[in-house]
Amino acid sequence: MRQTMFRRARACAWLCGFLLLAATSGFGQSRGSGSGSATLDAVRARGDLLCGTGGEIPGFSMLDSSGVMRGLDADYCRAVAAATLGDANKVKWVSVTAQTRFTALQSGEIDLLVRNTGWSLTRESSLGLEFAGVNFWDGTSIIVKTASGVKSVKQLSGASICVLPGTTTELDLADWARAENIAYTPVLIGSLSEIRQAFLSGRCDGYTTDSSQVAGFRYMQGAKAGELTILPEPIGIGPSGAMVRKGDDKWFDIVRWTHFATVVAESLGVSSKNVDTFKDTKIPDIRRLLGLESNLGRSMGLDDAWAATIIRQVGNYGELWERDITPLGLDRGRNALWTKGGLQFAPQLR
Repeated sequence: MRQTMFRRARACAWLCGFLLLAATSGFGQSRGSGSGSATLDAVRARGDLLCGTGGEIPGFSMLDSSGVMRGLDADYCRAVAAATLGDANKVKWVSVTAQTRFTALQSGEIDLLVRNTGWSLTRESSLGLEFAGVNFWDGTSIIVKTASGVKSVKQLSGASICVLPGTTTELDLADWARAENIAYTPVLIGSLSEIRQAFLSGRCDGYTTDSSQVAGFRYMQGAKAGELTILPEPIGIGPSGAMVRKGDDKWFDIVRWTHFATVVAESLGVSSKNVDTFKDTKIPDIRRLLGLESNLGRSMGLDDAWAATIIRQVGNYGELWERDITPLGLDRGRNALWTKGGLQFAPQLR
């Protein structure tokens, strides 16, 4: 009798502890009135997405003549706004530099960082942040004056090279020089506009940054673009994309699957121009993508038509590329779909 009472008391204590844990943890929270994501709840309460981006990089994030932010990174933020708020225009742009971008995300000043940011182990292991998606497979390149006659990075021994401090580019440059036993003088300048001007004025022999930014910088020169030469050998290769704060798994899922949705849409031939023609489709993958079955949106705290809204308002990945990157003169290369020999891959939406 005494043993039976002891077992009952112990079971009761265990059950009470479990219920208390559920009430004070994410387990209990996910069943409450919130979405299960502190960031998503804040975005919805505010009514807009705070997107941290550069605003100075053609093809990725830069104001056009009408004051509208354009580029691949900007469109990525629009896609997240479309998924979470139903309106791709509900984005507030927060300008961040290479030096301030991580602090801005850590502090909550921004909800999402999409600023040509390279993916590396230390950035995930030491900053309390994590990469949610690769929207551009990038590299590191060096640009020189055409008049210099330099046609290869191997001709840069003894050169002065402008580079932004605190970036993976700075590390790529140092690693490349050490591996190739090439001596160089780094010219460290923290402002993007100042470092570009320093190179153009002859303060340094070369300027190195992400291959995408180098192409955008050359494109900005207009009729004088031919006066600059991008050396053909990249000195570093790596992916860049969106970063979020660690600990908000639901928000991580939303940002990551926003990118996957644009890639899946391209692979299935669903675009902003034809998305509404698939309402009666029998193809299971397209039906799940457009929220016509399986209720996939609800699992992330979104409307089931979240991906359809992204495609309708922003486009699939191929459309983003044609709109934002093709004018820079860059081909798809590693950014082609995995079905076409590239690295842009997405798991199934199911």
